[in-house]
Amino acid sequence: MMASSPSPLLLGSSSSKTLHIHSHGISCDKIRGLFVRCSSLRPGVRASRTSVRGDEMNLVSRRDLIGLVLGVSTLILDSFDAKGAGLPPEEKPRLCDDACEKELENVPMVTTESSLQYKDIKVGQGPSPPVGFQVAANYVAMIPSGQIFDSSLEKGRPYIFRVGSGQVVKGLDEGILTMKTGGKRRLYIPGPLAFPKGLVSAPGRPRVAPNSPVIFDVSLEYIPGLEADEE
Repeated sequence: MMASSPSPLLLGSSSSKTLHIHSHGISCDKIRGLFVRCSSLRPGVRASRTSVRGDEMNLVSRRDLIGLVLGVSTLILDSFDAKGAGLPPEEKPRLCDDACEKELENVPMVTTESSLQYKDIKVGQGPSPPVGFQVAANYVAMIPSGQIFDSSLEKGRPYIFRVGSGQVVKGLDEGILTMKTGGKRRLYIPGPLAFPKGLVSAPGRPRVAPNSPVIFDVSLEYIPGLEADEE
């Protein structure tokens, strides 16, 4: 019986030995204390065992390769998920900057009979639009958390519509009718005056739940028809 000894791996040895097990007709090469290759002393058996060993190594290599591919794919997908979630959030143009937000805290809230609420960021000096007239307005539409879901600023031009004619959500219609040209206002629109069916999410745009409150920052730029009549 051979006495056990410390593993050459722990001792840093690189010795190589050959151990012959005659009872089974097998010869094994012992390298760094590990049996890494065994062969039969009988003709025809060594080639067979070597072939099996090769197949096992190929199987392990394939598994390693598949694991590596899956790992890289997961990292890529995680990266896309992070970007899809808006991390970090993209800076978008707004009608009310940080200084404006701070000032708005001290502006009194006005509540109408329909439960629409608003704060005047800036009171305009021009006329108010009559019902049925076209108006040109810039707007930034947000959900209560402040995420923007629509904006005329991103389109690069004011939105023109006929006020009081149902071409926009009820809260926006009502809020603009009492504004003066050149004014800027924040509208707190309750669910019934906003989007009854909601809005689905899209890349860069959050979902708006049905009948949920929304916030509109609006600036009344001009009233095309009224200005033409005045001239």
